[in-house]
Amino acid sequence: MDVSEASAVCETVLDAIGEAVVADRRALETVLTGVLARGHVLLEDVPGTGKTLTARSVATALGLSFARVQFTPDLLPGDIIGSHVYREGAGEFEFAEGPVFANVVLADEINRAPPEAQRDRFVLKTSLGYPDRAGARRLVDRRADRTTRAPEPRSVLDGDRMAALQTAVESVAVDDAIRDYVVDLGRHTREDDRVEVGVSPRGIQRLFETVRARALVEGRAYVVPDDVKAVARETLAHRLVLTAEATVRDVSPTTVVEATLDRVDVPAVAAADD
Repeated sequence: MDVSEASAVCETVLDAIGEAVVADRRALETVLTGVLARGHVLLEDVPGTGKTLTARSVATALGLSFARVQFTPDLLPGDIIGSHVYREGAGEFEFAEGPVFANVVLADEINRAPPEAQRDRFVLKTSLGYPDRAGARRLVDRRADRTTRAPEPRSVLDGDRMAALQTAVESVAVDDAIRDYVVDLGRHTREDDRVEVGVSPRGIQRLFETVRARALVEGRAYVVPDDVKAVARETLAHRLVLTAEATVRDVSPTTVVEATLDRVDVPAVAAADD
């Protein structure tokens, strides 16, 4: 699958998800970018904004299996990976797979689980936010008839084509100047006085992966600086640990990332041919 075909597929996938999920398309693009970058996506928002529906719709549109894990303080490993169940008829134990064996797994209420190192494991963090007035009206119209189910997104891909779509990301070219730009952004977060723990080497790698995925979604076989700017906040902000003083002053990690984007020189990269 070449970049042009992959980009067209991405548009079709986003259209399919949008049939079920009433949300800003930019947020849906961010979720898809995380999937293409082969990473976990953190959806953090108030209840009732469609996080579960979004995860399920992404799985359906991509032709993947879906499972959900409800996180609780007493959650056990067996609740996630599965366990051996004794079958009386066969007289033997049989392994019952847990939800982690699905292609797309929703970890609901993950804030209830131990937090150490969690956030750095997510390639992107985004928020669906509240729908606009037209979107809210669409939701009301859907519920006008209680017997009518919310529309299900159509399946656009299957497992093999999904793998090909992710592989297409690897063919996106990244100029050396862009690579240096990605590295410098990550390193500069550690030099900010408001930051106690900056972006890790893993975080820099994840930024590199997401900018390639973003370029693919945009239909380009090469990365431009705007791709880096477009995903930097969602890729880097949740990895930062601010100082106590910055927290008291209500400084947000996003503010730090934006300041970093302003400080680091943007490379002048000539557009490559598709």
